[in-house]
Amino acid sequence: MGINQIVTPLDSAVLENKEQYEVYFKIVKHAFTEMVRTMEVNDVCNALEVSFFKQYCELLVYSLEAFRVKYLFDQEEKMRVDLTESGFPNYLEFRYLINDLALKKEHINRLPDPSALKNEFLESLLKHKEPVPRRKLEQAASIVYYTSVEKNYIFRRFVQGKVIRIENNKDAEYLVSWSFYDVTHNRPFVCFMYFDLYKTSMEEYTKEIYKVLEKTADRNMTLDMMAYAIDKKLSKLWPKKLRKIDLGPLHNIFAKDELEITHLLLEGIVNKTLDLSAYAITLSIEEINSTDSFSRGSLFNTQHLQVWENAKPEKYVFTSHRVMQMLYDKIPETVNSLTKQPIELPALKLTNGA
Repeated sequence: MGINQIVTPLDSAVLENKEQYEVYFKIVKHAFTEMVRTMEVNDVCNALEVSFFKQYCELLVYSLEAFRVKYLFDQEEKMRVDLTESGFPNYLEFRYLINDLALKKEHINRLPDPSALKNEFLESLLKHKEPVPRRKLEQAASIVYYTSVEKNYIFRRFVQGKVIRIENNKDAEYLVSWSFYDVTHNRPFVCFMYFDLYKTSMEEYTKEIYKVLEKTADRNMTLDMMAYAIDKKLSKLWPKKLRKIDLGPLHNIFAKDELEITHLLLEGIVNKTLDLSAYAITLSIEEINSTDSFSRGSLFNTQHLQVWENAKPEKYVFTSHRVMQMLYDKIPETVNSLTKQPIELPALKLTNGA
């Protein structure tokens, strides 16, 4: 790991109380759900890509819900939101979550029996007419956390998707997806690779494909570099197209970056022209396509490598109608530079209790 990939708690701000967790979780869940719903309609991705993209977003939302339960009544520890151009939890949070769940049994054994705790709740509320002590609430939240959160559904630094065969596709026979949480940017990325196989079968080569992807394509880099690394190490795989989706930044009241959209959104919330729940998601897509191939090596050890051509980068903003109006009014040049005009998502309405 390079020095620029070292993550510390100083790189983040904390969510202080239960109400903030509730608002943050509702914003992210709403934004992700609505964004995925509109992606195919607006030709951001095709139907196959959207189906995989949705699964990765569901892992992220599940992880955020696990954070919410974990910190529900914990006064000592607070969830950290990244301070860089992210708006997502600091990567350390995901690592702590996985470490917690690896020691699930030990933690559960130190907690009181759920039935006994439930009886104590009832006695406090019904018999003594007193609120449940905070310590007991913390224990109850911990029991829910350790017994309900599934380790397999937590978003990891690298998440491998399955290889699928594409029917009636003349450009490439196979598609594989993967996702990673880049520790430098503290944002999730989703990648798609369309490819053909040469002198092998998918049954024989799948494990090798997964192994190389995890070792060479698990962090943000230029697509040229990623494509060359994959092409070089997988001699029997001929990549035809790679797409990389940068999911974020997520602009919301908890974001601490100095980006133009975040700044305007926070200004609007302070001036009460925008609701507390106002949000926007910036999504960027890079694509690289194989236009030809060349051979390298000796007569008996020849490898075919691809010649790549970069497509024009795409950039989208997903947000509510009210935020869109503000962006058109304040930063029209930025809006006009997008691949498409901002894509409208429904506004999130928070109740008085969040």
